[in-house]
Amino acid sequence: MDTQSKSFATAFNRHLASERRLSAHTCKSYAHDIHILFREIAPTTIAQAQSQHIRHAIIRLHGMGYSGRSLSRMLSAWRRFYHYLIRDFSFHHNPCIGIRVPRSTKKLPHALSPDETAQLLTFASLEPLTIRDRAMFELFYSSGLRLAELTQLRINDIDLSEGTVRVTGKGGKTRIVPVGKKAIEALQIWLDYRIKIVRNDTDTLFLTHHGNAISARTVSHRLKIHSKQQSMHKNVHPHILRHSFASHLLQSSGDLRAVQEMLGHAHITSTQVYTHLDFQHLAHVYDAAHPRAKKKQDN
Repeated sequence: MDTQSKSFATAFNRHLASERRLSAHTCKSYAHDIHILFREIAPTTIAQAQSQHIRHAIIRLHGMGYSGRSLSRMLSAWRRFYHYLIRDFSFHHNPCIGIRVPRSTKKLPHALSPDETAQLLTFASLEPLTIRDRAMFELFYSSGLRLAELTQLRINDIDLSEGTVRVTGKGGKTRIVPVGKKAIEALQIWLDYRIKIVRNDTDTLFLTHHGNAISARTVSHRLKIHSKQQSMHKNVHPHILRHSFASHLLQSSGDLRAVQEMLGHAHITSTQVYTHLDFQHLAHVYDAAHPRAKKKQDN
């Protein structure tokens, strides 16, 4: 990458962080995608790139195994980068406009069944780490949070008397989400214990055993440990609790708009994927119970 390209990338990253106020994680993802752009169009420079250079880059990346979803995200980052260069550096055109990515099969999110969720959220002891983990995972499932949203929660975001949590989601958008009875009970126990270990007057809701703010990696690690202790053979990761929340709520209520609001989805199409999960559940019940669906037994 030449010096001028580096300066463009640095300025763009600063724009994302200061003007658009995107999270450090999102800014890092943009930087990664822009680095791939520089690599794939080389030796052509950013200023010289035309639509055919972008198209060939997408084709090469697809051949390397990148999914349609990953390429779509990447192309969106490139397109936004060029919009910025046009605005602030007098670039004349955006070579990413009109480029399409190859389609790939849309994978449905994995969700636990209600019984599996109940198994996962069973805690036998009241050890310090268990008290915290139970509160975290109950809140995860109760309110359908993203991992980043959970780790960024502050004490004042929780209102136990009202049974709600204030969540700051993608793009800095805030939403109020209900908190269930089980999660409230677990949070009350955790808050009583939290007072004993908190350090530096941090207001972060969930802490490590040293009293510091917990990281996303620690949450994932603790969930994997607990799922193994509960003899769960699925790949249990934090987002599966969000998927399970959405799937179970949709099965019970059928209210797609309400689920969209609670998940913090900007577009209803992001929520509609859970209708497919719901259909799969119904189809399984049908195949197991309906007389005309059952296979004939051998005589």
